[in-house]
Amino acid sequence: MDIIKKYLIYLEVEKNYSPHTILSYENDILGFYHFVVNEGYANDLIGVRSERIAKNYVLSLGEELERSTVSRKISALRMFYEYLLKEGLVKTNIFSAVSNPKISKKLPRIISDNEIDNLFNSIDTNTPLGLRNYIILDLLFSCGLRASELIDMKLSDIHLDRKEVLIHGKGQVDRYAFLHDTLVDNLRRYMLYSRPILLAKGKDLNSNQLLINYKGGNLTTRGLRVILNKIIEDSGSTFQIHPHMLRHAFATTLLNHGADLRTVQELLGHKHLKTTQIYTQVSAEKLRENYNKTNPRMRKNEKIKWNNSRRWNYW
Repeated sequence: MDIIKKYLIYLEVEKNYSPHTILSYENDILGFYHFVVNEGYANDLIGVRSERIAKNYVLSLGEELERSTVSRKISALRMFYEYLLKEGLVKTNIFSAVSNPKISKKLPRIISDNEIDNLFNSIDTNTPLGLRNYIILDLLFSCGLRASELIDMKLSDIHLDRKEVLIHGKGQVDRYAFLHDTLVDNLRRYMLYSRPILLAKGKDLNSNQLLINYKGGNLTTRGLRVILNKIIEDSGSTFQIHPHMLRHAFATTLLNHGADLRTVQELLGHKHLKTTQIYTQVSAEKLRENYNKTNPRMRKNEKIKWNNSRRWNYW
């Protein structure tokens, strides 16, 4: 267990990984540790010598988890054993021969402008919680934030005079997001009136966190999911929503309205342009869909196909 703690410190100090990422790595490593010990393969992770054990573990994961989750765990353990190898604690990386499962690339669901408007219109901003929920939805959609970036936001990160907010992104890489006028006004009202009311319900009146839950504590990612589910329920919508869907909507909306890829990359905080390029495909799919719906020749072709199908049915 000491070597795991040492590795987590390495991730924090040398790799500059965020607390959320480090926690994910810790859970992945501990999952394999419990498998090894419970199955009687070894007393600790250093004692595992056979690649067969690594493959058996991956097979056991495949019975319960989705391919993307299994792939992430394999990558985490491969990186951990590479660290052990460099430290001279093992002779081979037992996960080097384990291949990641193939994952089919699915385009993210596109939330339409009408659906977004419906979500915003369903929120009553006359209550402290309602105003907070409206701001949460607006920050996610208008700034393209990750859930962790929203949850970690501090009062000191908000610069209303410049209409900017400082975002602490992945790998401790900071960036600025821009605030539109309505969001600036709502944030000012929330910080002056609504937030103190919510904060008074808790124990830490000196909290610097921007978003406060209904008990007066700091908002968590779990609490964020509950809030988004309530917004969906109150709006009468039938689709599920999560922060990344709103991040997708932010990116595709920018591209559909003429923003270039480099701009979207910077606003999303993507390290590599390749990560951002999936949104060009999403945008192109939306353009094709609109083209098929509105082009008169396409509608005429559909009518011909339907008439032909009727004619063949008569025979």
